[in-house]
Amino acid sequence: MATKYKSMYKYELANAAGVSSETFRHWLKSDRDFLTSMGITPKQQLLPPKAVRYLCEKYDIEVG
Repeated sequence: MATKYKSMYKYELANAAGVSSETFRHWLKSDRDFLTSMGITPKQQLLPPKAVRYLCEKYDIEVG
């Protein structure tokens, strides 16, 4: 069954990945161009489902 992604805060994704918020922000720097193309700004805290899905798939993050 496919995972249903919902909007999540960056700190929630960091916790799910088992890393600090600072480390997660460093990860996002490598994805800045792609996230910007999705309409997401670097200071945005709440990420839409499409960004959550992308990040979970790229960084193998399990959310439930």
